[in-house]
Amino acid sequence: MIPKPPFPWDFDPRTEEAAFEALKTRLAGLWSAIFPGDDEHYTSVVVPSLTLDQGELSKIAGATFYEERLLFLLIRLRNPRARMVYVTSQPVHPLVLEYYFQLLAGIPASHARSHLTLLCAHDASPRPLTEKILERPRLIERIRAGIVDPAKAYLTVFNATALERRLAVTLDLPLNGLDPRLLHHGTKSGSRRIFLEAGVATPAGACGLRDEEDVVQALVEVRRAAPGVRRAVVKLDESFSGEGNAVYTYPEGDGSRSAIQAGLERLAFAVPEETRGHYFARLARMGGVVEELVEGPGFASPSVQLRVNPRGQVILVATHDQILGGPLGQTYLGCRFPAAPAYRAAIQAAGLRVGQALASKGVVSRFGVDFVARSDRGRWDVRATEINLRMGATTHPFLALRFLTGGELDPASGEFRAPRGLAKCYRSTDNLCSPAYRGLLPEDLIEILTVNRLHYDSRSETGVLFHMIGALSQFGKVGLTAIGNTMEEVEALYEKTLAILDHETACNVPPPGRSTVPID
Repeated sequence: MIPKPPFPWDFDPRTEEAAFEALKTRLAGLWSAIFPGDDEHYTSVVVPSLTLDQGELSKIAGATFYEERLLFLLIRLRNPRARMVYVTSQPVHPLVLEYYFQLLAGIPASHARSHLTLLCAHDASPRPLTEKILERPRLIERIRAGIVDPAKAYLTVFNATALERRLAVTLDLPLNGLDPRLLHHGTKSGSRRIFLEAGVATPAGACGLRDEEDVVQALVEVRRAAPGVRRAVVKLDESFSGEGNAVYTYPEGDGSRSAIQAGLERLAFAVPEETRGHYFARLARMGGVVEELVEGPGFASPSVQLRVNPRGQVILVATHDQILGGPLGQTYLGCRFPAAPAYRAAIQAAGLRVGQALASKGVVSRFGVDFVARSDRGRWDVRATEINLRMGATTHPFLALRFLTGGELDPASGEFRAPRGLAKCYRSTDNLCSPAYRGLLPEDLIEILTVNRLHYDSRSETGVLFHMIGALSQFGKVGLTAIGNTMEEVEALYEKTLAILDHETACNVPPPGRSTVPID
């Protein structure tokens, strides 16, 4: 296969942006023609690249296996006329594909398999997948060969940057995602500006900070706006899963500027290896914000997921309660669906206002809005903290629920109803980790699930679905979504699954002081 132009290096910035702009018109027309009934033929090219800074990617254990999270998009093959091209950094194990195909109710696995073109860069380096594809003209040509009708095809990505724009233009495919020129609306500073425009409340704080002096001034202003504040959080504008956060503790008694500045010596970072000098160098490069750290009894961290489609319509997708942890309680560990009824309607309404503000600026994207919520004598105070202008960690579990049940969200109640009418709940994580899980092959996990009857049961519409299975053997890490009819049922199923995995892998951990490798 000899690759044909255009090649990625054939475009200068000006012609690339002009070509990308022209592709937007094609996407809007494609959406109007294909998706009212979702029974037309089309090709979805999925490039699930975590396009982050290489330094950020290297901190994520098993980063390339996060590309498996979007395998839930195989739901599109329920349309027997749809086709998909799915590209990864490393090969997807055949058993992992079989695992997903057998969950496609009503579609023979052989038919779905014949409509899927699976391609791979064979590059496990901690770099964005999109960058790897752009370096490989023959891989680009194989992607083109998997598209039956280029006029009815589009590109789906995890997050959109200049790399994804270049790939879209190279493939001559409209990008079903954000125009990278609008990325600033999804930074921490950009989020606060959008919230102000949308009339959505935020914690006391300031944005657009660039150095220590800016941070000190913002900390002074936060204490002035919220006199009882104990702690504040500093956030880098562009960070992932809370790793760019640092927690500041106010000095007791002395509220002078000099005392607040001296308190920076005790700044605690979400990543323990971070240093003050390196952190503030990153702040100078990308900017950041300071906000009151909302905490205490009755605290919750909900989020709402929405989508602005190519026709400019703002669509409510889901709400979640986020599970936070890590050294500072700032790191995303998982989620529960749906968010608690006490504040669900409030975050839905606020999220829709944010969506309208983003749509007015030309944003086309899936996105999430994070909130902090605190109960005060039975009344919930809800404030927005940031916008994630990309598919997030709550995107794929909701896709999994749709994948398995074929149900839909009821926007009025915020509940997901399966076709039989039952409301569904789940708990999901990408970070189920244990040293004992290392060495588990996909075959081993499938056997454990089968023997212990943990598979999703289409009759009861409950059960467990795993993702990122490829990361197990090397990293001892896997993703899990437990689905049930009540949150109590979900939590019991989640804990049962963990207990079974721990029991099945107990022999993988040697006794203290004993090595698994002979020592000469």
